[in-house]
Amino acid sequence: MTWASTTRTHSRVRDSACRLCMVLFSPGKGAYEKSMQAAQVLLLTLLPALAVRAQSIHAGQCPEPPVQQDFDVARYTGRWYDIQKLPAVFQRGKCGQATYTPRSDGQVEVLNQGLLSLLRAVTMKQSITLILPLLLPLISAQVPHWGACPEPPVQANFNMKKFLGRWYEVAKLPAQFEKGRCIESNFTMKADGSVRVVSSEILKGELRTIEGNAVVQDMREPAKLGISFSYVLPYTPYWILSTDYDNSALVYSCTDVLRLFHVDFAWILGRTRTLPVATISKAKELFNTNNIDVTRMIMSKQAGCEKDY
Repeated sequence: MTWASTTRTHSRVRDSACRLCMVLFSPGKGAYEKSMQAAQVLLLTLLPALAVRAQSIHAGQCPEPPVQQDFDVARYTGRWYDIQKLPAVFQRGKCGQATYTPRSDGQVEVLNQGLLSLLRAVTMKQSITLILPLLLPLISAQVPHWGACPEPPVQANFNMKKFLGRWYEVAKLPAQFEKGRCIESNFTMKADGSVRVVSSEILKGELRTIEGNAVVQDMREPAKLGISFSYVLPYTPYWILSTDYDNSALVYSCTDVLRLFHVDFAWILGRTRTLPVATISKAKELFNTNNIDVTRMIMSKQAGCEKDY
């Protein structure tokens, strides 16, 4: 049996655990609740990896060694063979090799290949099948789906400046880190070109806020934002699938684990606290068209939000 994947697998494995850690920085959480959520996050992201002999975990930040000077990617393209390596969960076979091919858009396509016995592949799938039922009670707010994250098209010619301002959460897929009502987010431009995001909710009669930072992660697709609510965490995907800037916006975020299953979030936002039923129905259709399951989407509570706190 031949196994092949792109190098995106490596980055997804590395980032999956950190992306889900955003739940730890939700507003108003006590120390005990945060600790419990930390355990849930670690189980969700790391247990499948540990079950297949994952990498060792080291304390501290990644080292930053010097790299090849005057690197010539054109000379580097071609086929390379795996001679020696640190064990990796995504490389379980033998005869490993990688082929680098330049593309017309200036990027390089990478194809990793190796031989993996059918028996071992089935065993790994069975292991994950046994683990998932143990994880499901811990992530009741989210529903994991088999396979890697979908990659829906995003808003064409996205204009960040027009998107700035206050957005109200009208509907959402249930999320662990959103327990209150009257949820809203205010986007403002900073001097360095990044965007300040202040999200708030009313929980147990108190107004609670959290501040984060949003950046455009790929200028070729400026609607693919990343948001982080702590300087020690990487950016979580925050994709604007569609918006008219003046009335509504559709936002999607997804994290996968080893490309075996994924957990996603979806929001319908409005410039007002409510939107017409027809607008919400059309938004759900767009999600469904892009293989995003919104059957569990619920309306956000936006009543009685004008009280001063």
